[in-house]
Amino acid sequence: MKNTLFPVALGGVLYHVSQKSVPKAFSPFTAIILAYAIGIALCLAGLALDPAEKSFVASLREVNWAIVGLGVSAVVIEIGVLLAYRVGWNISAASVTINILVALALIPIGLLAYKEHLSTRNIAGIACCLVGLYLISKK
Repeated sequence: MKNTLFPVALGGVLYHVSQKSVPKAFSPFTAIILAYAIGIALCLAGLALDPAEKSFVASLREVNWAIVGLGVSAVVIEIGVLLAYRVGWNISAASVTINILVALALIPIGLLAYKEHLSTRNIAGIACCLVGLYLISKK
């Protein structure tokens, strides 16, 4: 897990700085289309280097609802974050607020659908997140 934290953090910082820097007059849909075109080009390059056991075509036979959900959610997130920055959200608070809200929404899903369990430490962390969300929301 430690090996994934740095690239995810670096990607997250680049993501939010880029989102915050998209000019307001630029169509949010055009921005996302262009960003995804660049992402697709990078994924195609990565696919060429991927030593996966299955080919791209073979993988297409296994597409399910989760892939469709991932595509829809990605667009909703992208447009939502871009519009949040356009209406004045601070870059220092937007990511924290969004991630806490998403994490809180995922708790019942994790408990019910994936049979996860919460420890006392988890509950204390959730309480800290709620306090943090309250403090961030106060101006």
